[in-house]
Amino acid sequence: MGARIVLFDLGNVVVDWQPIRLYRDLFESEAEAGMFVRDVCNMDWHVHHDRGVSMADNAKPLIAQYPQYEMQILAWRTRWLDMFEGYVAGMPPLMARLEEKRVPLYGLSNLPDEVVQETFDAFPMIKLLRDVVVSGAEKVVKPDRRIYEITLERMGNPDPSDVLFVDDRENNCAAAEALGIKAHQFKDAAGFEARLVQEGLL
Repeated sequence: MGARIVLFDLGNVVVDWQPIRLYRDLFESEAEAGMFVRDVCNMDWHVHHDRGVSMADNAKPLIAQYPQYEMQILAWRTRWLDMFEGYVAGMPPLMARLEEKRVPLYGLSNLPDEVVQETFDAFPMIKLLRDVVVSGAEKVVKPDRRIYEITLERMGNPDPSDVLFVDDRENNCAAAEALGIKAHQFKDAAGFEARLVQEGLL
């Protein structure tokens, strides 16, 4: 039996999010920007936002450690949307086709709750999703089992095998599969389209 519901990750599946884009504007060289997102404002630091810590509170200890970078650290919040560059190629048409076929569409994203409204307003295709479970609001991040359980509850407790989850990270896909959810590790829209056809969704 094929899936009947599609559950989307957002970052680098629906929308193209790369923090380096912002910091290329704030540093004179690619090397400096790369160092900053690797060693200062990196994913180990950012995941606290995804768990519900405010960006202002999370910035304070980092600024104390790197006072020379105060402006750049604060820019993570003040210039949040400058980390995005539109939608992932090919995804809006696929989402529109699924919507036309009345496939129930949902979202599950590691995302700071405080930027949800501006992010969703900037990318209207997200509003095709009937509901989006946001880690920052739930205070738990993928790949924690609990956030997938919350998501199934929010979708009305479907059989997990009825759900096809698409995410760019292997560990997030594996965590979904551990609950019986079907998963597709996203590489590009063409590969995802093939999986949708395989599942009988397109």
